[in-house]
Order: sequence, then C-alpha cells, then structure tokens
Amino acid sequence: MTNILDLQNIATQVRRDIVRMTNAVNSGHPGGSLGCTEFMTALFFDIMEHNPADFAMEGKNSDMFFLSNGHITPVLYSVMARRGYFPVEELKTFRVFGTRLQGHPSTAHGLPGIRMASGSLGQGLSVAIGAALAKKMDGDNKLVYTLHGDGELEEGQIWEAAMYAGAKKVDNLIATIDCNGQQIDGTTDEVLALGDLKAKWEAFGWTVVGCENGNDMKQMVDALTLAKTLSGKGKPVVVLMKTEMGYGVDFMQGTNKYHGVAPSNDELERALAQLNETLGDY
Repeated sequence: MTNILDLQNIATQVRRDIVRMTNAVNSGHPGGSLGCTEFMTALFFDIMEHNPADFAMEGKNSDMFFLSNGHITPVLYSVMARRGYFPVEELKTFRVFGTRLQGHPSTAHGLPGIRMASGSLGQGLSVAIGAALAKKMDGDNKLVYTLHGDGELEEGQIWEAAMYAGAKKVDNLIATIDCNGQQIDGTTDEVLALGDLKAKWEAFGWTVVGCENGNDMKQMVDALTLAKTLSGKGKPVVVLMKTEMGYGVDFMQGTNKYHGVAPSNDELERALAQLNETLGDY
C-alpha cells in the first residue's frame, strides 16, 4: 500500500496540473476534476493492478479503467502522466487540436491508457460490463473499474446496464459514482433529483460501498480497498463517494460555476498559491 501522505502529495500536484492545463487553453472542466482527484490518485497509484509501460488495448492480466464522465480529462490525463503512461511534458498539449490529449478521451491517436472515447454520458458502464465479461471468458481474474458523475445517472442507459450487470452477476466490476450534487445546469436536486441511490443500486442487485468523504485520501483508499474485497462474490460493486466540486481551491469549491469554466490568469495565481508544488510542474 502506498503511504497516505505520498498519495496526498501526488494529489496536490495533480490539482496544480488541472488548473494550469485548463487555464492555458481557457477551456476544459476543472470543477469535477478537482473533486475527483483523491479517487483518481488512489486508484492509479495504489488500488489498480496495472503496468503503464506494458499498456495494451485488450487489457489482459491487468485491471482496466473506463472514464464514463469523459469531460473530466484534466484529472485523468494528469494522473496518467504522473503514473507513467506518457511524458508529463505532454500535458502542455491539453485540448490543442490534433494532439493526443483531447478534451474528451479519444482512441484516435493511440494514447496509452485510453480504451474508449467517452463523454457522451451514460455509455461507460455498458462498455465496462463488456470488458468485465470478456475477462471472465478469458479466465482473467483482474478487475474493471469505472467512474461516473451523479448527474450522469439521469441517463437511462446507466440503469439498463446496472440491471444487466446485477442480473448476470458481473462481479469483477467496480463502479464509482461521484456524488457531488452538482451538474452544469445547477444542482442535481434542481435538475432531476436522484433519490436514494443506495437503495436503487441495491435493488438492481449491486453491493454498495459508501465513502462519506471522497476528498479524504484515507477514506477513499479504504472504500476502494473494501470494494476490492467484496468483488468476486456474485454481485457487481458500486462505490458511492461524496465529494465537493472544485475541492482544494477555496473559490472553486461547492459550486457548479467551474464545471466547464477555466480559471482566469488571476484566478490561476490564487489557486496555485493554495497548492504547493510537490512533484515538479511540467
């Protein structure tokens, strides 16, 4: 297990990457990226069994990850680069036309670590189920992970996939829901209230793991570790993690204002002043 302090230091650097990447091109989605930084850091640096130097699309004998809420590529690209999937310097090319680091994940340019184009919300769970079933057919005992936004759960395809995974006992699948209560048009309660998510996922045949504070690194690691121990027992597992959109930068926290708005130059300086450089900027 990676030391919690080391993971926290990585997360701080990832947050620096997020605000710098989005500021540089005046576009992107920093809010959800900042909120999911602990999850992504814990997953890629501690929980998943994977080898960045030996990436292959089929993912045999390796854990796999699918980002369904594909707009939060700033956090995904930063964590992937810091973990060794591609050079950290390449983060400078974020959202530049024709590069490998497009605004939403793309398979067109062969970026290591990316197995599906995503960002058309609702599709990632279906793809992950296919990958998980393929592993079962191949006798591969590694796991498949996904991340989804709570606003994404307003998509009907999510629930079709959830019903299928529960009915077919896809128990090598761990989905995580970012429950930050925010989406681009307001709060999830204002747009389309989600109700009792724990009861809903359990009704679809899933084992539910709660994480009361997904921005606390130890809680995040503990929740994902528990989810791993519950896999392989006849049910898919879902982690419901409560996070705060924009976490780590005080003026970006708890609001959907920065869901899809990059920090200005002045705001960037204010953000960086709150985030110590820990691994070195690109």
